[in-house]
Amino acid sequence: MTHKTHRAFGCYGIATIDQHLIVIRKNGGPYIHRFDLPGGSLDGPEPLEHDVLREFNEETGLTATIDRQLGATSFVYPWQYEHWTINQHICVFYTLTITGGQLAKTVPQFIGQDSLGAQAIPLEKLTWENASPLVMFAKSFLQTGQADLTTKTFREWTVLKEGSDS
Repeated sequence: MTHKTHRAFGCYGIATIDQHLIVIRKNGGPYIHRFDLPGGSLDGPEPLEHDVLREFNEETGLTATIDRQLGATSFVYPWQYEHWTINQHICVFYTLTITGGQLAKTVPQFIGQDSLGAQAIPLEKLTWENASPLVMFAKSFLQTGQADLTTKTFREWTVLKEGSDS
């Protein structure tokens, strides 16, 4: 069987409040009904640094500044989407410091918005069963101080059905 690879690219922010990771409730794509990191695709020819701060604000209600870029990696897994059979999600990760706003449990919905709202979740409550690989990357980074930027390939990926999120 020939595999057709879909590639997604985005910039994602890692920020905490009282050692709780800021995550969104995902409303689309292969991470639907999971916790995901705030972030996403570029809006036109947008600088990466602008993208991560814009997406973070749109998806969480919070404003932030960039501490540093951790680097880029990708996650590869089977995903049946339109005519593709494999997804390669290429991610640039940034650590952020929150500067203002209020954590939005719900956020305005518009075309392209795939966040239902944000939450601050204790690291021990984030698992492979309820979170995206991006969240698990952030959890590992926050626990170890090390950014493992090797590509992760999964033989299986479960797209959760409604009602199975935490």
